[in-house]
Amino acid sequence: MKRNRSKAIENKNEEIILNEEQLRATSLLETKIRRPYTLIILPAILISIVFLIPFLWGLYLTFTRYKLSDPTLSFNWGLNYWNMVKSVKFWKSILATFQYTFFCVSIQTILGFFIAILLNTETIMAKIMRKIIVIPLMIAPIIGTIMLNLMMQNKFGIFNYLLSFIGLRDFPWGASASTAMLTVVLVDVWIFTPFMVLIMLAGIRGLPKDPFEAARVDGARGITVLIHMTFPMVLPTFLVAVIFRIIDSLKAFDIIFGMTAGGPGDTTSVFSVFGYLLTFTALDVSRGTTLMIIAWLIIFLISRKLVQYWEITRSRL
Repeated sequence: MKRNRSKAIENKNEEIILNEEQLRATSLLETKIRRPYTLIILPAILISIVFLIPFLWGLYLTFTRYKLSDPTLSFNWGLNYWNMVKSVKFWKSILATFQYTFFCVSIQTILGFFIAILLNTETIMAKIMRKIIVIPLMIAPIIGTIMLNLMMQNKFGIFNYLLSFIGLRDFPWGASASTAMLTVVLVDVWIFTPFMVLIMLAGIRGLPKDPFEAARVDGARGITVLIHMTFPMVLPTFLVAVIFRIIDSLKAFDIIFGMTAGGPGDTTSVFSVFGYLLTFTALDVSRGTTLMIIAWLIIFLISRKLVQYWEITRSRL
């Protein structure tokens, strides 16, 4: 009996030890599985906190009266938003922002698509141009802006010298209210059209070849294939490029500030430039922050609608 009891006790101890080892192995496996997710989540949380703190502080400032010239902070219950909506300069800033975005994205989209079509060949010229066209993207936008600003000078700029051969002398470029928007749009087009070309070219070259070969067998050629096959199939990639450029154009600062600083007058005073001038020229931090919060809300809503449209377009293919 004693032997049987001791054996039973030994068996139970062995079972307990086995269960403990199984639990340790299970917990170790769960830890290994959980660790990659932890490594991903922790930086995301850290980045969110780093960006969220300034955003919340800026949101708080919009409900206060705070100027750098008079740093006493007083709560005004959102009066900044009401004053901003009543401001004529605010609505001019909205108009300038949307004008700039519309012209930049429209021109870049059209040029980008057709240049991508032309570069979608294996000719020697296409291979050379595919390497050359990325040069504007390798230059910081503000450096490219300063370079083009010098080339557009009224008296000694190379562009006015070339225009003089066709009878246009002393073209004002960014110095005139009638041509300032055209000037900043042309600079933006020169810098960012290659971005559109690269994305669209990647989308076109990634299309399957079988449908196009079948279309050629059926006698489809040129513009018919382009309109009815290439464009619909590349549309999701096309929209990705457009969404990126719309968001970038809505918050543009460096090109406009480098060329015209928002002028002449307030002709090119887009959201970012107007917010900068309010904060660092007028020293009104509360109003400048209020404008940027409103701009963020507008950009967020537009971006959300564009992404929803992209998802619908993608689901139809």
